[in-house]
Amino acid sequence: MAVTLIAVVTALVVGHMAQGLAASVRHYDWYGQFLDWLNAQFPAPGPWRERWGIAFALVPALLAVGLFQVALHTPLYGLAGLLFAVVVLFYAWGPRDLDLDVDAIGQAGDPVERRIAMARLFPEGTSFDGVSGDEANFAPDGGQLVAAVFHNALRRWFGVLFWFLVLGPTGALLYRLAAISCEGPYALRLPSENAAGARVLLRVLDWPVAQLMTLALALVGNFDTVLGAWRDHGGASAQLDHRYLYAAARASVRTELAEDAADDLDQATEASAEAPRAIGLPGLPALRDAMSLVWRILLVWLAVLALFVIAGFVS
Repeated sequence: MAVTLIAVVTALVVGHMAQGLAASVRHYDWYGQFLDWLNAQFPAPGPWRERWGIAFALVPALLAVGLFQVALHTPLYGLAGLLFAVVVLFYAWGPRDLDLDVDAIGQAGDPVERRIAMARLFPEGTSFDGVSGDEANFAPDGGQLVAAVFHNALRRWFGVLFWFLVLGPTGALLYRLAAISCEGPYALRLPSENAAGARVLLRVLDWPVAQLMTLALALVGNFDTVLGAWRDHGGASAQLDHRYLYAAARASVRTELAEDAADDLDQATEASAEAPRAIGLPGLPALRDAMSLVWRILLVWLAVLALFVIAGFVS
């Protein structure tokens, strides 16, 4: 467990400090080329084009990583395995930097640039409340931006992190390949039945992650508000759907904004100084608070992982 925590922290720090390196190595063209090869080798009908054909694309890469994971577990007192875990987690994280994408929206100099920046939070094949990033009239409101931030946090951060904690480097790569098989350009290369099976697999992988994200959100935000949104939007059901996470996120952000507004009433001078920055940027305060909540959730996860490590040393 201590090695896992070291790998997680190292990968996060390196990814944040070396964003240029991360952008240069986090590419999955090899996976897209492998999908093209499978399409050419297995024309219809055949198992590749069936509902669980996605296994043909995932198993070879996961088997290779799994063999390395086992082989490098003990050499050099575990340092080789630690280095391998850091490399795979670093590669599977993202692939785009969520902080940079969110900051780009607030720093956009004109509406066109802002629209392009917001579209980066809506991967191809996703939509929130009926809004898709590739629509001509794309103009998400604050609630849709909040849902997009949490969706991207799930896909880029927490899904990879959770399955890394459960299965090691193999789990991190499993989640990343499953995610890009359902969203983005690589998803378009899958046969229709195959793509449907990939979406089911991703929903299965997402379910425990979204539940734990919602629990952490309740701890760092308003517990009653999050619990109510979780219950009202099917969080207690067995359905493979995580709309409750988006509902809880929107409710938490509304609570945060209401508290900020109350503070502004007590500090009229600061409120008047802040007002001009919000003009022409609808949804920006909600976006800011959503990103703050995501970071707090990540800190809770890391704190819990650290407690497990400490408990292991004490026992």
